[in-house]
Amino acid sequence: MRNKYEITTYLYNQLKVHNHLIGVAAGSGMTAKYAEQGGADFILALSSGRFRQMGVSSLAGFLPYANSNEVVMDFASKELIPRIKNIPICFGICATDPTILLDQYIDLIKDKGFAGINNFPSIGLIDGIFREALEEQGMTYDKEVEAIRLANEKGLFTVAFVFNEDQAVSMLEAGADVICVHLGLTEGGSLGAKKIVSLQSAKKMAITIFDRCNQINPNIIKMIYGGPVTKPIDVQFMYDDTDIMGYIGGSVFERIPSEQALTQITKSFKQSNDFHYDELIAKIIEGIGSKVDYIEFIKRYISLHYMDDITLNEVSAILSLSRSYLSTLFKKEVGISFTQYLIHFRLHRAIEILQKEDLPLNNVAEMVGYPNYAQFSKIFKNHKGISPTAYFKNLKK
Repeated sequence: MRNKYEITTYLYNQLKVHNHLIGVAAGSGMTAKYAEQGGADFILALSSGRFRQMGVSSLAGFLPYANSNEVVMDFASKELIPRIKNIPICFGICATDPTILLDQYIDLIKDKGFAGINNFPSIGLIDGIFREALEEQGMTYDKEVEAIRLANEKGLFTVAFVFNEDQAVSMLEAGADVICVHLGLTEGGSLGAKKIVSLQSAKKMAITIFDRCNQINPNIIKMIYGGPVTKPIDVQFMYDDTDIMGYIGGSVFERIPSEQALTQITKSFKQSNDFHYDELIAKIIEGIGSKVDYIEFIKRYISLHYMDDITLNEVSAILSLSRSYLSTLFKKEVGISFTQYLIHFRLHRAIEILQKEDLPLNNVAEMVGYPNYAQFSKIFKNHKGISPTAYFKNLKK
């Protein structure tokens, strides 16, 4: 399939059969090959994917370690085009590259056998003073819109990453076949409980942008990418009660599985409660958590975030429960208040650290969530009956 109309017809047929689409941002022939076997509907060839395969952060695609377009053209022409025959491959084009003539380069992309393009790396992921400096030099998101327009006119399939409503409108007017709301950088392989709040924010953002799209073209293919969406249950949460039609993943298909296979799975045999914690998050997202689940969730949450400034207000917001209810429930089930439990956990952790490492006490205080050493010392003495200094002197003896 190389004609954009054939591709969009194929995708709409897939939607009728499977109700959603899957795109995979691949950095190697192996990823693309097995993604196709797994049922991916299209492939994005991105420079960040190639850097992921090198064990480097995806952000390398935004820095001058290499020419993004040359990286994609090299690996995708050799590894993807010869192997992937049944689904379209889109070239991740850096449209702001000042060393290319955009119109001619898109012709080259088409001649090399790519079925379409995607605007990546995108200015949309950059903000602040650096973004302003780039735009002053003509390196703007409008160049990405222009790339999508040119590719559309040349009959290429186009997947547009957008970051707000106005960009979505511009890409629609340029003829994009897929509007994909980019939710930000994929949040690592190991996510904490705060992902529940992040998912809610991401969903709200996507709905707002797609509502605007529907005012212009309700039939446009609407997809999401990145951010806190890293598991099938996260994707289902984004689909529920929305008209989102699909998900595109990069790190989630390449980097995170490798991390889990090589590190997290090994750790899980020693800390099997990690699986239980994932189950708790799943239950809470689905709204079926019991009182016991809530207490276990809070305990696990403290064990993961004790070094941060966490409060019962924060946890109650995550669980969508009132603070007073959660406070009463926790004290009833555990026997002490949330605050007392957190203090005991932090102090116990501080003692564990000092038993293994000879560190300054103010550093240990920061490591367990007390950036103010005076506060740490006061709390320690109140609970242990002795100052931290005296306690750890005795510990060393």
